[in-house]
Amino acid sequence: MWIALAVVAAVAAAVIAIYNGLVRLRLQADNAWADIDVQLKRRYDLIPNLVETVKGYAAHERETLEEVVSARSKAMSSQGPVARAEAEGQLTQALKSLFALAEAYPQLRAVESFTKLQSTLAEIEEAVQNARRYYNAVVRDLNTRIAQFPSNLVAGTFGFTPKEFFELTAAAEREAPRVDFGAGR
Repeated sequence: MWIALAVVAAVAAAVIAIYNGLVRLRLQADNAWADIDVQLKRRYDLIPNLVETVKGYAAHERETLEEVVSARSKAMSSQGPVARAEAEGQLTQALKSLFALAEAYPQLRAVESFTKLQSTLAEIEEAVQNARRYYNAVVRDLNTRIAQFPSNLVAGTFGFTPKEFFELTAAAEREAPRVDFGAGR
């Protein structure tokens, strides 16, 4: 009788430990996703200033500017890691077009507000990359735990499901927008 009770207590303790580990990883993943959201919001908030600055020097390049604004809106409204990654890839491509456009305007590259914006964007891009890397590492750990035995039994019982990675799909989208105009001066 005592042996059976000890076995039941050991199994219950193991289930509780596994459950708590899964909860911890899920919360870490949610927190990491929130960090990505914060960095992307900073990026979204910077883009209108960047567009306005470029517009002042290259107003006739309306199509490129509208493409950036449209990509920003789509990225802001996307939900979930897969949709967000796709929208972010399109925004990155639009920003590359904007910076390529700015290359053609040396007077724009000399404007202090533009250089500050490009520097801030470079910092934000780095922060987004770091946040994405951390999120994906936590999601990997959570998804691994959900798939491994015996935690897969606890995960299935309590409704834990794998999370999606935040990955950019195309190789061109993996490159951050080039924001250094120092070489062109």
